[in-house]
Amino acid sequence: MVVYFNCCFKKSRPCSQTKTEKKMWSRSLARMRKHNFIRILEKDSWRRWICSEPRKRFAALWGNGDYGRLGLSSLESQWRPVVCSSFENQSLKAIACGGAHTLFLTAMASVRIEAHNNTPPLTETGRVYATGLNDFGQLGISENTSYTLEPHEVSGLGKEISQISAGYHHSSAITDDSTNWNLTRGFSSLGEELVGYMCRTMVKVLSSRKGVTVDGELYIWGKNSHGQLGLGKKAAKVIPVPTKVECLSGIFIKLAALGSEHSVAVTDGGRVLSWGGGGSGRLGHGQESSILGFLRSTRYDFLLVDNAKVLSEYTPRLIKKLEGIKVKTAAAGLLHSTCIDENGCVFIFGQRAVDKMVVQDRNNVTTPSLVSELPYSEDVACGGYHTCVVTSGGELYSWGSNENGCLGIGSTDVCNSPEKVQGPFAESPVYKVSCGWKHTAAISEGNVFTWGWGGSNGTFSDDGHSSGGQLGHGNDIDYIQPTMVNFGKNVRALEVSCGFNHTGAILEYV
Repeated sequence: MVVYFNCCFKKSRPCSQTKTEKKMWSRSLARMRKHNFIRILEKDSWRRWICSEPRKRFAALWGNGDYGRLGLSSLESQWRPVVCSSFENQSLKAIACGGAHTLFLTAMASVRIEAHNNTPPLTETGRVYATGLNDFGQLGISENTSYTLEPHEVSGLGKEISQISAGYHHSSAITDDSTNWNLTRGFSSLGEELVGYMCRTMVKVLSSRKGVTVDGELYIWGKNSHGQLGLGKKAAKVIPVPTKVECLSGIFIKLAALGSEHSVAVTDGGRVLSWGGGGSGRLGHGQESSILGFLRSTRYDFLLVDNAKVLSEYTPRLIKKLEGIKVKTAAAGLLHSTCIDENGCVFIFGQRAVDKMVVQDRNNVTTPSLVSELPYSEDVACGGYHTCVVTSGGELYSWGSNENGCLGIGSTDVCNSPEKVQGPFAESPVYKVSCGWKHTAAISEGNVFTWGWGGSNGTFSDDGHSSGGQLGHGNDIDYIQPTMVNFGKNVRALEVSCGFNHTGAILEYV
């Protein structure tokens, strides 16, 4: 975050600051100069700034272009990365690719503080945009719009957003009001006097602005057929605008992960909640039954799936088996979910994902089971039927179904236990990983590598639209080993996200 201080200390007329505040600024600015935290341009007024302007970050997308999911103003598929021109005047922080839609999160811009009586305007920060298919309101823009070819701002948020997630037919955003506290990070050497004054000023400014809220609130929208929005059993089956999950009021949500028909969230205290369709045990709550038959309440119910009764949770529910375990991150796939605790241990739940795995408790695959034989883990991603984990040492492990080579191990053999992905990662560490339905992407040393389903085999298409290209290598063939995507020179990847059969990345020039 960049913070500007426009303090008008004109000699021709007095400033509106009190004498005490002037003395505070004078002493504090001297310390700031000493530590090289500011530069001063002395004209009619002094313009001071902390830190340097961040490089502009932009989005590139490739793969299936159906319904405008790439945001490139057309339905054409792209075999190689194409920059999304809709954000020429904005910098991006994150991207989330869903089933046939994409979410974009703009970067937090600078917040200016005037030393005059003028109330500083808050610049546009942390806004969410969406493009692609909107058949269930997953774009959050209008239930009457079936799809869009370019990004539109998601309506009804009006608040700074810190994290976004896209499921197959639903979307989410988490609010963030941490701007006023970011000032204290890294400036302890300036003295409590300045930091305190800066924070008090920011609190006054932010509290007076419309739309500022407590951070960590979860907003969600889109398809709600299995309760995946967590809005209660009486909620509509389609929610086309962002809606706050009221039952989580007062609980700080750190992140949300959306699967095909279920959702998972992690609180700032490390607790894990899940809700939505419970097929295959992907919610981690185990089998709910009693001597009188299936339990029923206003919160959960059973649906008939493949002639079997499957529990659906309509509001967020704590995963009991993870109580006492502090979780730091989580991921949701098609029929399974995973999470990593503060000790780097990986837990997985879901019938299809656990059945043949080497885990501590194979007898109950509908509750979290510890994955054996993995080093300390930092990041995790779930795909259609495969899972990937990044360790603290930058190693990448994958396991599960290996259709089209999505595990990246050099073959299409199924792996029932984590196997280390080699190739280019044998010499360079992996930073982040993302899984699509049957393809995978990872970032290593600023480069994006992709592998798995390229689109040629088992191509999914509808109404004659094009398909494939989600690997970004200029063709639609499958790759069974990680292969670098060519973005040209002087470009570094920061984020990557895989959808059903499209991929997006956040990049910056270096």
